[in-house]
Amino acid sequence: MPVAESEAPPSDTLPPPPGDYAGHRARLRQRLLAGGAEALADYEVIEYLLAIGRPRINTKPIAKSLIKRFGSLAGVLNADARALEQHPNMGETSAAALKIVALAARRMARAAVQEKPVLASWQALIDYLTIDMAHLTVERVRVLYLNAHNRLILDHHVGDGSIDEAAIHPREVVKRALDIGATALILVHNHPSGSPQPSRADVQITQRIAEAGRLLGIVVHDHVIIGREGHVSLKAKGLV
Repeated sequence: MPVAESEAPPSDTLPPPPGDYAGHRARLRQRLLAGGAEALADYEVIEYLLAIGRPRINTKPIAKSLIKRFGSLAGVLNADARALEQHPNMGETSAAALKIVALAARRMARAAVQEKPVLASWQALIDYLTIDMAHLTVERVRVLYLNAHNRLILDHHVGDGSIDEAAIHPREVVKRALDIGATALILVHNHPSGSPQPSRADVQITQRIAEAGRLLGIVVHDHVIIGREGHVSLKAKGLV
């Protein structure tokens, strides 16, 4: 059972936390404000986030145990909220402190995609998709619909499950494009196994959708597969 945290008044109304970690936390803050992207280790990022809401306890052991359980900083921030809440010495407020960072990262990455034509800001798209999908525990299928200027007009979550014609229907994908005035699209899905290498089914459904699109003037720019080990573009592999 998780050890529930208690609500506390703002940290600036409390005395410094007891123990030798009081000075450690001040040094973390100084390194954070003075340093760059690598100022803190991954566990220290989690430690500091938890300390903001729980200033009177040593959050380093909790941070290290979260990294051990979920594998990485990204794994922790993308973990299921309930799993975080039930982790020893966590609780609802601490789980929310971590999930709000993941939400902010997604919003920032999505904004970078929406501000420019997708094909001209490809890395921003990959960053967004990686943040959003690489650590999912289920396979998720999405279609990114683009206008004539290749700007994103709809990020459509088709469904969860293996990518085949039972989950994604070529005619429906193309019909949706026509309904919203899209002229192009990008297929996206993730591999929970971690490896982004395409399966035969991935290639087959991509080619069927591309053929259906050609008949009605809808271009399938790519099919991107996301995994924890990276991403694969079927176009780059000559499969679209």
